[in-house]
Amino acid sequence: MGAMLGLDLGTKTLGIAISDDLGIIASGLENFRFEEENYDKAVARVVEIVKEKNITKVVLGKPVHMNGDEGDKVELVNGFKAKLEEHGISVALLDERWTTKMATRRLLEADLSRSKRKKVIDMMSAVIILQNYLDMGGR
Repeated sequence: MGAMLGLDLGTKTLGIAISDDLGIIASGLENFRFEEENYDKAVARVVEIVKEKNITKVVLGKPVHMNGDEGDKVELVNGFKAKLEEHGISVALLDERWTTKMATRRLLEADLSRSKRKKVIDMMSAVIILQNYLDMGGR
């Protein structure tokens, strides 16, 4: 199967998670920071990781409202997906509803301070996005 990446895209950060080669477990890789809306730098970082770790697929969180409508940032996510695909990277979109709340709850349960949570929340959201994808059979 090969390792996969999970991504949670923000305006200044990109949460990145990676799976094991069997596609069973997702774990946090990094919380990549970039200048506000400098998505080319974020794309370059993902391309670098894909090459370095022989990633077979990238799973990108897609912002969806509770009623199922696409969120305000869906155009941004679609543009980011297109830029990755220009580099020959296979990208799947996955509904990211509740991922930030779930990530926050897990970090609270781990008793992390507010400042520490802020530093890793996007990475934790990426872990949840990727793990959800893996749990659905990687489809």
